[in-house]
Amino acid sequence: MRLYAHPFSSYCQKALIAFYENGTPFEWGLLSPENEPALAEHAALWPLRRMPVLVDAGRTVIEASLIVEYLDLHHRGPVRLLPQDPCDALEVRSLDRCFDNYVMTPMQKIVLDLIRPAEHRDPYGVAEARRLLDTSYAWLDGRLAGRTWAAGDAFGLADCAAAPSLFYADWVHPISAEHRVLRAYRLRLLARPSFARAVDEARPFRKFFPPGAPDRD
Repeated sequence: MRLYAHPFSSYCQKALIAFYENGTPFEWGLLSPENEPALAEHAALWPLRRMPVLVDAGRTVIEASLIVEYLDLHHRGPVRLLPQDPCDALEVRSLDRCFDNYVMTPMQKIVLDLIRPAEHRDPYGVAEARRLLDTSYAWLDGRLAGRTWAAGDAFGLADCAAAPSLFYADWVHPISAEHRVLRAYRLRLLARPSFARAVDEARPFRKFFPPGAPDRD
């Protein structure tokens, strides 16, 4: 398998966690300016040029959630990333979408706004993104109460989404101290070996984080 990705990307980390959980071997297609062949291959596979993209035995899989599900179907390891029970799987998928849409997306809105030229920035949109993060943090703090992982006792797809979402979101819009459940969950994610590996692999790129990476984590 060949994974077109970059280690500092939140969505790429989501897919990487799934690989690392089960020690699933893959080859890097590192998407960096210095690696023009990989960039060209990636663009040919997925003209929208979003990452990550997985290629396995001639099949192209786009989007991080689908890559995680694909691995669970075709390269399953000891850690099952989606429950066998359809109702339990629905809860996992639901939380996966919540982390992507209501934590990852507003976090990226804040970050990407800083890359824009000053005259094209969107202060209203950024304020809306911060309000959405506040609402999401409060909801998740209640939803995760009494759970070790996002959907219960088993680590899975939703946690693959939660780890980079909460990691970067807390950098740009800190999780309030009153949300003790969510803050504790973020710490458990950071201690998980699969995510800890992804975080360590991304450390050399922290200087490129537009708001400036905090001296922690």
